[in-house]
Amino acid sequence: MINRRDFIGLSAGAGATLGLSPRLLAALNSVSLPQGPLLQRAIPSSGEMIPVIGLGSSATFATVARADDASALEAVFQTMADRGARVFDTAPSYGASEQVAGNIVNALGMAKKMFWATKMNVVGRGGGSADPTAARAQIEKSFAIFKQPTIDLMQVHNMGDPATQLPIVREFKKAGRVRYVGITTTFPNQYAQLIDVMRNEPLDFIGVDYAADNRDVEDVILPLAIEKRIAVLAYAPFGRTSLFRRVAGEELPAFAKEFDASTWAQFFLKFTLTHPAITAVTPATSQAKNMLDNIGGGIGRLPTAAHRRQIIAFVDALPPLPGR
Repeated sequence: MINRRDFIGLSAGAGATLGLSPRLLAALNSVSLPQGPLLQRAIPSSGEMIPVIGLGSSATFATVARADDASALEAVFQTMADRGARVFDTAPSYGASEQVAGNIVNALGMAKKMFWATKMNVVGRGGGSADPTAARAQIEKSFAIFKQPTIDLMQVHNMGDPATQLPIVREFKKAGRVRYVGITTTFPNQYAQLIDVMRNEPLDFIGVDYAADNRDVEDVILPLAIEKRIAVLAYAPFGRTSLFRRVAGEELPAFAKEFDASTWAQFFLKFTLTHPAITAVTPATSQAKNMLDNIGGGIGRLPTAAHRRQIIAFVDALPPLPGR
């Protein structure tokens, strides 16, 4: 793990990588990136442009955030800053992720540049009604962690009592403290409820799981997002079936060069970005090298409709993992 001495001399912004350790610089320099800037897409409800690749904070990020030394995450955020990525998706339920990330971006002077997306969900066991007082308190705690007067996106997490919690988020938006209102789920058994909310509630964002091996949201949810002008954060772009493990030992298909993908991460991320409903993708990582590789998924050409069909055919033909 990178220790804090690796960050002596760091400052936020372009060029800060000059202060990184030789070991980390060598790792970053080994990443092959396409030429050009990180692509951006518009939030439909406002027209604001945001970068298409961001950072999630579950999984490996959350594991490192809980560790005694979470300083490796500083290099991840610094890599984001240096390459123009600024969308960060977190939640109070991701262990120490929100708190540690808040500490880092404020220490590095990056907080004002981030597009900070967090979540709230105080529903009791069994999916009971949310306590409005507890919901407001949870949002206030996120403000205390982020240390900024405005949070860009507040999302109701995993369809947690939207009848109670969405109006509370709108209160914060009306007061000018939250810029965008959203709702999320990565559970297929909640998709029907999400569709109902999308049809009947004013939303700026949804967050859903979407990958080359996990395309169920293409049927109704993503077309409805386009119709309703709702931005989409794509979660779990590396799949529900361990896509990296399934392609272990496989050569990247030759056609990947046609859309500037030189790694499996770029290959899978560029597939996710082929759908016009997707505004940004937020894969989680705790390593700066992987963050840089992910950013490469949002640079250069994207797959065409023909490439998209090739990717789906390739993924569908992969053998399943043993025992699955």
